[in-house]
Amino acid sequence: MTSPGSKKVVTGEGSEKNVSGNLGKVSFSGDLNDSGSSSLSSGGEGGTFECSGWVYHLGVNKIGHEYCNLRFLFIRGKYVEMYKRDPHENPEIKPIRRGVIGPTMMVEELGRRKVNHGDVYVIRFYNRLDESKKGEIACATAGEALKWVEAFEEAKQQAEYALSRGGSTRTKLSMEANINLEGHRPRVRRYAYGLKKLIRIGQGPETLLRQSSTLVNDVRGDGFYEGGDNGDAIEAHQWKCVRTINGVRIFEDVANFKAGRGVLVKAVAVVEANADSVFEVLLNIDKQQRYEWDAVTGDSEKIDSYEGHYDVIYCVYDPKYLSRIFCRWQSKRDFIFSRQWVRGQDGTYTILQFPAVHKKRPPKSGYKRTDITPSTWEIRSLKKRSDAETPSCLVTHMLEIHSKRWCKWKRTSYSKFEKTIPYALLLQVAGLKEYIGANPAFKYETSATVIQSKLPDVSNGEYVDEELEEQFYDATDSSSDEEESDEDDDEQDNKEIKVKLKNVSWAIASLSLKRPKGASNVLDTSVDPVSIDPSQFQGSLRKGNGDKDSNCWNSPSGMGFMIRGKTYLKDNAKVMGGEPLLTLVSVDWFKVDKAEDNIALHPKCLVQSDLGKKLPFILVINLQVPAKPNYSLVLYYAADRPVSKSSSLGKFVDGSDSYRDARFKLIPSIVQGYWMVKRAVGTKACLLGKAVTCKYLRQDNFLEIDVDIGSSAVARSVIGLVLGYVTSLIVDLAILIEGKEETDLPEYILGTVRLNRIELDSAVSLEV
Repeated sequence: MTSPGSKKVVTGEGSEKNVSGNLGKVSFSGDLNDSGSSSLSSGGEGGTFECSGWVYHLGVNKIGHEYCNLRFLFIRGKYVEMYKRDPHENPEIKPIRRGVIGPTMMVEELGRRKVNHGDVYVIRFYNRLDESKKGEIACATAGEALKWVEAFEEAKQQAEYALSRGGSTRTKLSMEANINLEGHRPRVRRYAYGLKKLIRIGQGPETLLRQSSTLVNDVRGDGFYEGGDNGDAIEAHQWKCVRTINGVRIFEDVANFKAGRGVLVKAVAVVEANADSVFEVLLNIDKQQRYEWDAVTGDSEKIDSYEGHYDVIYCVYDPKYLSRIFCRWQSKRDFIFSRQWVRGQDGTYTILQFPAVHKKRPPKSGYKRTDITPSTWEIRSLKKRSDAETPSCLVTHMLEIHSKRWCKWKRTSYSKFEKTIPYALLLQVAGLKEYIGANPAFKYETSATVIQSKLPDVSNGEYVDEELEEQFYDATDSSSDEEESDEDDDEQDNKEIKVKLKNVSWAIASLSLKRPKGASNVLDTSVDPVSIDPSQFQGSLRKGNGDKDSNCWNSPSGMGFMIRGKTYLKDNAKVMGGEPLLTLVSVDWFKVDKAEDNIALHPKCLVQSDLGKKLPFILVINLQVPAKPNYSLVLYYAADRPVSKSSSLGKFVDGSDSYRDARFKLIPSIVQGYWMVKRAVGTKACLLGKAVTCKYLRQDNFLEIDVDIGSSAVARSVIGLVLGYVTSLIVDLAILIEGKEETDLPEYILGTVRLNRIELDSAVSLEV
């Protein structure tokens, strides 16, 4: 990956600001779209999905210089164009690049990247069959980056739809030619017209990419999981509000309280700003801004960063503000902590903060090195009741505090506790809320603008010129000679879940353990069922004898997971899952040199055994875990009858890769383990095909899904944290197909697995 050679920013009022970069001075003006989430939809039958906006185009030119150029990107159905100026304001301008978004294109969020004096959020896309066809664009905010990812995914679905309708062999083959933002620009004769619906991301070059650091300097005072509340797995936390301070509620987890040990507490507040803005304020370590709301980490310095989603911060603080006993001769304090952040498919941000050490900042004379308390931030957008309402989000800061001091403070407002770092960390939420409330600019949210085109229509909104379907390349443009080689959503679950379980144990006990109605017609009932005895199948990981057993697996019921009910599309209601449709018969835990696909074809695999060949259907889930060495957790789910072709599972099994990517869903839940790992993993359902690269193999009586966890920087960082505590974790996973239409509801759980304290060393080598 490369970083841009020049930085371009704009002031809060939209005026130009020049910033010197490695390749000279560049100036422009710009804007950002602050909306936290976007609903990207096609124009329907006969219409074409369209999306446009300003982005940075990142790359390296012929002579090896890195560039970062402002470009207008336009997606029309399955086609994409790149311009130097807005084609709506300059109708005669021709694109410098254009081509097809094929179904083999992969999109990956690379996270936050430093661009000289500021940060942008980078998106990489490439052809999974030919990684030489690739490119990178960058956006001002994580929310805007997510919108572009959604736009490319929508274009992929339209490409898949066009491919499924048939056509010439040449047309089908050309669909595999994906975007290529590198290389020279061949000549193109013409481009198509016919806009049906345009979803605009950003508001144009006059205010594009107003960086958070610049915005903060201009608006200073002088001038996401609520666990069981909105997750998809039931958690055991029982939160009790113990105090309210400056409009911030302080909670403690009374369910897991143990005398003499730490108690889990959190500070919760509603902040009147969109989640993207709050996230940027939290990550920004500008001293002037930090002094206005943060009593702990005001004097901070970033000393390292990794993969766009992880950095290391060095901080100094004066003990006279945060010390129970202060002496004039007392030395200053410093500490180092790491920050790791994730943006969920529902737009919720989660930030994990751990104490850390780093070779760039060893302990130094005159400073006492301390450890900051581990904590997590969660920023979740709240649904607006009307478009005129100010955007808001729920901010939660959670940490673990020594129970003795905590209990004494609850009883007597223990003043010494109020001089500690844990207490100051809790009150960061209050400072953040007041700081944003005092700066109205943070409350501004730009909504997506829908523009009706005045251009003439073309049948189906498609390109007439087949030559354009060869690849995504540049058109010849006299103005471009100055540059060298310039080259659906998960759930949208910002709605409140209407199923509230005030007493989880009572609710579970009151329901009978049965298969949900939605699964009744999934298997072919005209065929007699076969008997499935899991004890006849032996995998490399053994089946356990209860939760106290270790290094084993079990198959729990689906009662611990919340899934979409029959009326979900109308009222957003979720219901408790029932018995899994498929039976988990075996689990393999392999150690491999590199990620292995098509494990079901291995001669020693369960699928290739005599017993496996007699089963009507087997679903093989191959979770490829990046590490040193790599691992593969292979789950084998069996059906006692063939799959009905007309069912949602039948459509999934025999459907296209794009169809599968849009529906293959996993719900995680850490049943037992370190609370920070629980917060990192969360309990929200995840469309795996959207988050990471999934490959599918459909043969004979099985479907194998190879899930490459290492294909996403975010997933790699989370799984790295999990592996560090894996021997003390009990993890539940539920696999299902997302119901997007009324005929697919209610959802049903395909299969579950419980992994009890897995030992990495127990993995066996897969003989190739």
